[in-house]
Amino acid sequence: MQPRTKLRLGDVLVEHKIISETQLQTALKEQKKSGHKLGRALIALGYISEEQLMEFLSRQLQVPFIDLKHYKYKPDTIRIIPETLARRYRVIALDDSKDAILIGMADPTDIFAYDELAKVLKRPINRAVVRESELLKTIDTVYRRTDEITHLAEELNEELSDTDFDLAAIAEGADVSEAPVVKLLQTIFEDAIQIGASDIHIEPDESVLRIRQRIDGVLHEQVMQEKRISSALVSRLKLMGSLDISEKRLPQDGRFNIKVKGRSVDVRISTMPIQFGESVVMRLLDQSSGILDLEKTGIPADLLQRVRNNIHKPHGMLLVTGPTGSGKTTTLYGALNELNAPEKKIITVEDPVEYHLPRINQVQVKPKIGLNFSKVLRTALRQDPDIVLIGEMRDQETVEIGLRAAITGHLVLSTLHTNDAISTAIRLIDMGAEGYLVATALEAVLAQRLIRRICESCIADYQPNTHENAWLKSTTSNTSGIQFKHGVGCPHCNNTGYSGRIGVFELLEIDDATADALRRGDTAEFANAARENPDFRSLSQNALDYALQGITSLEEVLRIAGDSEGLSDTIEPVAAH
Repeated sequence: MQPRTKLRLGDVLVEHKIISETQLQTALKEQKKSGHKLGRALIALGYISEEQLMEFLSRQLQVPFIDLKHYKYKPDTIRIIPETLARRYRVIALDDSKDAILIGMADPTDIFAYDELAKVLKRPINRAVVRESELLKTIDTVYRRTDEITHLAEELNEELSDTDFDLAAIAEGADVSEAPVVKLLQTIFEDAIQIGASDIHIEPDESVLRIRQRIDGVLHEQVMQEKRISSALVSRLKLMGSLDISEKRLPQDGRFNIKVKGRSVDVRISTMPIQFGESVVMRLLDQSSGILDLEKTGIPADLLQRVRNNIHKPHGMLLVTGPTGSGKTTTLYGALNELNAPEKKIITVEDPVEYHLPRINQVQVKPKIGLNFSKVLRTALRQDPDIVLIGEMRDQETVEIGLRAAITGHLVLSTLHTNDAISTAIRLIDMGAEGYLVATALEAVLAQRLIRRICESCIADYQPNTHENAWLKSTTSNTSGIQFKHGVGCPHCNNTGYSGRIGVFELLEIDDATADALRRGDTAEFANAARENPDFRSLSQNALDYALQGITSLEEVLRIAGDSEGLSDTIEPVAAH
């Protein structure tokens, strides 16, 4: 067992002239305010980098520094330490040998943590220093709530078997905090937020209940045998979303807000009758993270400046396009956040209103009472706005009102569900808009996708297959001598080979050549003129840049290329593995 070393971190850092005495005192004051460890306060203030601190602690304490990103841990070993203890003391069990347990610590000088671990583990302990950010991410990945969800599902199933009661009554019971259905839902939400899921799907099958979570755009499934509990879950969720619990034959939509681990999460719920019950899909919007700035959307710097030039124009239309879940709303809210100023009147027409912004007049459409996009938009234009955001261009009437607003002194922002920037302008004409109107009003189209990042912990060299080589040869880029990468799968990424996502964008700005083609209604000439614009680079070209940098895989690039441009018969994106 390593000796308990008493080390006053601040004093030793000053002694070795890594920080000054003044910086130490400032950091100590910051530490008292935030309640964080001194090391974290020093890093936050910029007095020392996390890398410098890790190396210093490793050297001073003569303990190894372990990079968790590339450490092949075993989930069962990590779970030796109870989750509450791991989170409280920022510690993680990395290796369990006959001689001792290797413990990674964000602060290996923490004697209290060391003593508590020795008491709980009753084993010799060897210390290692790890980055706190990586430690917390690993804890979130490993300490999933799947076992707890299964246990609570069994408990609820037993309760349903033992007693006969109204499901609505259990959901509305006086002591709901003790009801297994509420505990189960709370655990499902906690697990989803912890792992960074964007959606939760609850799907009853013939003999099982499936709970699926969308993580980085891909669904991950947990199957439970307790199919009977689905009615209790759906009833409770309907009550939370102010839906009709007695209506099981028709789809319903609603929303509610929950607090999960101190974070405010807005939940959009949709129910739909299926063969074996009701399917529920919930989209999670973390309100605690606030509205993103445009810089944080991931738009490359050169493209970002051109986007900014367009959103700061006094009038005209900017469209953001892409499939559901591609980040269109995030980009538009980032633009609104930048444009939001006392001297500008901004009105939004949305379905639904996803984030609430101060000073901006946000209107929720309600088609059931005739409050649709076109009707709200007409009224909004009589409210003397400078900027109008239309949630989506859904019909010809909305398109025409939006285009006319853009040529009469308003800046109009909106979205369309199209595959790329070029097809967006063509879609407007297909929806019945006059070509001259589109040519005059439309300033630019920003198309975007989210592609998965290769997991840094299991990244490896990759040799393109026949289909990928065929596609690469069809592009204008010279990729000879480039070493592509992919993820082989590891515990860090749940064996998917990917961790996190990054945005891919293409910006088409309407110039004289494209505007002239639009006026004439010549869509083929418009597409040719757009591609010949020297400033235009397609989604697949920009995605390929990320593959050349080793950020994403060719599999992801071909998925984008297949979505946005269509591949020839010889290239099949589904085969690119």
